[in-house]
Amino acid sequence: GKGTLTLSPYHSDRMLMSRVAVGGLLGVIVAFMDVNNLIIGKSHYLLYHLVSAIQPRMLVTFNEDLKPLPVPVRVGQAVDVVGQAGKPKTITGFQTHTTPVLLLTARELSWVQNEYTPLTPVMEGFVILRKNEDMEE
Repeated sequence: GKGTLTLSPYHSDRMLMSRVAVGGLLGVIVAFMDVNNLIIGKSHYLLYHLVSAIQPRMLVTFNEDLKPLPVPVRVGQAVDVVGQAGKPKTITGFQTHTTPVLLLTARELSWVQNEYTPLTPVMEGFVILRKNEDMEE
């Protein structure tokens, strides 16, 4: 493929760790300690434990009718803004793309326009957008 999936136990913008995904990764790591008998031998199905840690590395936006909605977003390096006064920028060195967008590990997203509001606070995977009522035509 195009690299649209990743193996990671972290989700929700790298704030939460899934214990099920960690268990799946550790199970496969332990199985690789005896690779000839387990993985190459009769227990090759142990590789299916990796599925619990597979996540999309992309952002795809949909409207409320679940139709694809291309929206411009900025993708850039995440900046730590904890303790800074005012409304500091959360990304630096950004490029503007139109969704769907492929994300890297330490990348952050921001919206170019406020025409749509997301129904989720986490900007990864599949996001449903609602038309912003406050937006003036």
